[in-house]
Amino acid sequence: MTGRRADGTMAGVKAFLPWLTVLAVVLLLSAMRLRFLAAAVSLTWLAWCVWTWVRPRRPRR
Repeated sequence: MTGRRADGTMAGVKAFLPWLTVLAVVLLLSAMRLRFLAAAVSLTWLAWCVWTWVRPRRPRR
């Protein structure tokens, strides 16, 4: 088993792409000494993740 879906994409890579993108942006901003902006991006990402975990589900019809 190779971990590929029927459409040929790697499911694991697609799942981590947003996380890796945010990590890259935060590291880039930190390297550019824009640590306040990096912290703002990190906290916004954290808030979005928590919101997606705790938000109420839509009722199914």
